Amino acid sequence: MKLTFLGAAQNVTGSAYLLEAAGRRLLIDCGLYQERALKPRNWEPFPVPPASIDAVLLTHAHLDHCGRLPTLVRQGFAGPIYCTPATADVARIVLLDSAKVQTEDAAFKRKRHQREGRRGPYPEQPLYTAEEAEAVCSRFSPAAYETPLALGDGLAAAFHDAGHILGSASVSVRAGINGAERAVVFSGDVGRWNAPILRDPVPPAAADYVLVESTYGDREHHPEASIPEKLAQVVNDAVQRGGKILIPSFAVERSQDLLFHLSALLSARRIPPLKVFLDSPMAISVTEVFRRHPELFDAETAALIRAGKHPCDFPGLIACRTADESKAIRDQPGACIVIAGSGMCTAGRIKHHLANHIGDPRCTVLFVGYQAADTLGRIILEGAARVRILGAEYAVKARVVKINGFSAHADREELWRWLGALSRPPRRAFVIHGEPPTSAAFAAFLRGKSGWPVAVANYRDEVELD
Repeated sequence: MKLTFLGAAQNVTGSAYLLEAAGRRLLIDCGLYQERALKPRNWEPFPVPPASIDAVLLTHAHLDHCGRLPTLVRQGFAGPIYCTPATADVARIVLLDSAKVQTEDAAFKRKRHQREGRRGPYPEQPLYTAEEAEAVCSRFSPAAYETPLALGDGLAAAFHDAGHILGSASVSVRAGINGAERAVVFSGDVGRWNAPILRDPVPPAAADYVLVESTYGDREHHPEASIPEKLAQVVNDAVQRGGKILIPSFAVERSQDLLFHLSALLSARRIPPLKVFLDSPMAISVTEVFRRHPELFDAETAALIRAGKHPCDFPGLIACRTADESKAIRDQPGACIVIAGSGMCTAGRIKHHLANHIGDPRCTVLFVGYQAADTLGRIILEGAARVRILGAEYAVKARVVKINGFSAHADREELWRWLGALSRPPRRAFVIHGEPPTSAAFAAFLRGKSGWPVAVANYRDEVELD
């Protein structure tokens, strides 16, 4: 058995891990790189021949876990992509939206570069088209939680609810090695206990080898209970100043969590009635998927639905699907809330809203999610006085705020809670999916807590598992 780290090793995005066992090759995730310095990897040939991969096991539908699947198929992958039914539903939306955004951005860049008489650092074409994204969807093979999936030659896998986003899973793979069975667990992204809407994570029962994410492995989140108070403060302050609140938000889960909290604040009259623009066709479509999968909701959300109250709907919510509806927000008078993707400001409609309003001191840019290094969101959050958006420079005069605790990622103690449920110590643990200082800190924390052999994985590392 051999494990190769093909992404999200010493960085956050681009998740991809190759497991070779029983004469078969399994790829766990195939995500898009979103850090500026690493984006060229998206355009490179896949590190192993895609035609040699027998199957993909997809943990969830975030772009940094599924966003390179169209290029994998285009380069020759012809096998099944196993995932939960909800992940299949959401991934189709995410990939088609990604293709659309890339096509639009490529056309915009070509025009701008022609006007400026230069060429950019990346090809002025989309990484993949809508047709190539659609080709991926025909390969989705839904697999239910906690149901063994036979992969041939004594190789089996199972999906376990990760509590991160709708349909998210950690994946366990079992294979025979030298007469003994070995279990390898891939965490995917681990969610949080007692978070709104979704059920809690299901920890792995046993693992000989475990790969664990470390996005927030060096810190503890603020309590979830503090979110309504802080969100109300930000909204009420913006209302007094008469400016828009721009919220870069991931279309999957984060937008729905925001709607959940805004609905509760409006119902309790802790914020005044105001227009909330959900300016993301993808977030609108994903919210519809939520309606189709109530079986994944926690007990509190299920009770709300039985009482006739959907957690993602309220008076004043305006869904903007078309570009014209999005553009009209610019001229909306007074205070309002604009929720738009992408969550790290790397693409999508939020970039246009930022270009229109980041120079207005009445406005607020509210971050509610992780901002990876080198992304526009991280640059704004770290206090840049000027930023480049859509090829032009803008002074940052809007108020910039971050609310912690919204994250759908487990923090250090929650990751340990997930790992600590193992019935026996693993033979080895690998820390992945984090910025280098964070991954190193989490590895040190794990060694101190458990005494396990813990390594921080590097890109292209190959490890023999015995």
